[in-house]
Amino acid sequence: MTVYSETELDGVRVLLVDDDDDSRRMLAVLLGQSGAVVSVAGTAAEALGVFQRCPPDVLLSDIGLPNEDGYSLLRKVRLLDALHGGNVVAVAVSGYERDASRGSFDAHFTKPVAVSALVATLRSLLGTTPSTGADAPHCGGSA
Repeated sequence: MTVYSETELDGVRVLLVDDDDDSRRMLAVLLGQSGAVVSVAGTAAEALGVFQRCPPDVLLSDIGLPNEDGYSLLRKVRLLDALHGGNVVAVAVSGYERDASRGSFDAHFTKPVAVSALVATLRSLLGTTPSTGADAPHCGGSA
């Protein structure tokens, strides 16, 4: 397993939304090794709760979620004001390449995710500083 530099995503708050426990756990560990502060959710409803507590800098969402898909989640997030995460960098993850053309995600990755490419894309999309909620209240460690 590759260990990434601890400063590549230093302090970037990533909300990882995936209903598959193993995928979520593995990706959370790898992003954490890159310096990200990772919160996790298994459903769109859980993810929206995280946005209310502490808006992330990045939303990394599976498309195929139970009850409400990743596209619906992102539509709801985009309705939020900037302080509450409405302008979050959003990256889709899907088992199907055809999903890439749908929705307003900033980037799309097909599973299995190449973490080095994901980290590089996140750095590029974020620029040099996190994009949302840096001064948001109630932000702490992982959710």
